[in-house]
Amino acid sequence: MEMPPLDTERLVIRPIEAGDLPAVLTVLEVTGPEAEAATERYVRHGGLNATVLSKLGQPPLGDRAVVLRSTGELIGLAGLVPAFGPFDQLRLLDTEADASERRPAMQRIEIGLYYHVAHQLRGRGYATEAARALIEFAFGPMRLGRIVATTERDNLASRAVMRRLGMQMHENALDEPKWFQLVGILENPNR
Repeated sequence: MEMPPLDTERLVIRPIEAGDLPAVLTVLEVTGPEAEAATERYVRHGGLNATVLSKLGQPPLGDRAVVLRSTGELIGLAGLVPAFGPFDQLRLLDTEADASERRPAMQRIEIGLYYHVAHQLRGRGYATEAARALIEFAFGPMRLGRIVATTERDNLASRAVMRRLGMQMHENALDEPKWFQLVGILENPNR
């Protein structure tokens, strides 16, 4: 399965191209020696791309460029990615539960929604717009049953995007793992 470029009112969500790497590093705020190492990793691991996954009958997972339709400027990244975590130890956000009886859950993989917009362009709805286009593709042609997004408790901007998308917010019922704090879950309404 291949994901075509996704067009929205203001954006195009398309595969990352070789010439995009400087803009990608800028969006991710990677500079200096880290940028050189990131470039090397990108070139070295570029072989397993969407074309290869498509030929294997696999979903089109990975980062995609988010570009402004009006200028072609790369302003962010978004994509469908593997989300690995103890999803069975989640509880609805703001609900009480006795964690003393809970044991850590087994890890499993879900399909996750990823979005990141350049710092200076945040707060303009670009992340929500790109995420909606990805959700439409995931629930439409991919026929995905649900999609998740993870974030930290203090990432209020990401939490706001999740809520605008209609995600039901869950939190880790246990203190571990530390990186697994909040998860938005959106079920396919056509299921």
